[in-house]
Amino acid sequence: MSSAQDPFYIVKEEIQESIDTLQGTFHQWEHIPVASAEQTRLTKELLSSCESIEWQVEELEKAISVASRDPALYGINQAELDRRTKWTRTARTQVGNVKKSVTGSGYSTSRGMREELMRLPNTRHQDQASHYVEDNDDFITSESDRQMLLIRQQDEELDELSASVERIGSVGLTIHDELHTQEKLIDELGSEMDSTTNRLDFVQKKVAVVMKKVSAKGQMMMILFLIVLFIILFVLVFFT
Repeated sequence: MSSAQDPFYIVKEEIQESIDTLQGTFHQWEHIPVASAEQTRLTKELLSSCESIEWQVEELEKAISVASRDPALYGINQAELDRRTKWTRTARTQVGNVKKSVTGSGYSTSRGMREELMRLPNTRHQDQASHYVEDNDDFITSESDRQMLLIRQQDEELDELSASVERIGSVGLTIHDELHTQEKLIDELGSEMDSTTNRLDFVQKKVAVVMKKVSAKGQMMMILFLIVLFIILFVLVFFT
């Protein structure tokens, strides 16, 4: 399976785009005054992104673990498994560095951030917190469904490939049997041709002897006899 069709690389590309966006937002966060409203907003956004990316990387690691049990079944080797494991570790490190820097500003975890938002007396802030939690849950559910769909599609493709291989093998056996039958028929036809040729040679020799002994009228009769004889032999060889 090519990289463009491998579910791992499809998910990897999406996660890498999320990490790139996360790091871009983090660079903005670093240059914003401490305790400002903008920093608070970006802090919430960064922690939410970190949580989402960590979950996606964890699901990807589970898929790698399953593939490592039987790499041949999934068409990959140990070197490819090592590359995939190394990438997930790098992704975790990148996200962890961002999360560590952000949580040092006063938000220990994304869960703590949610609880803080829910404790705010301002109704608008409570609505925003609830909306954030719902959106994050929806995203997790959507990603889980998409992962399962990719795995199911891969299983279907493997089943189709297996069926195609079986069909090709069956056709190959049929062709082999047909060739063997044709070879036997050709051998039998060759034997019959050799036998007929020997008979014709024998008849020609006998006719030559007789032709020398008979008159002109007798020779005409012999020619007619030979024509009839050739017709009979032709019918016997090619129509029986």
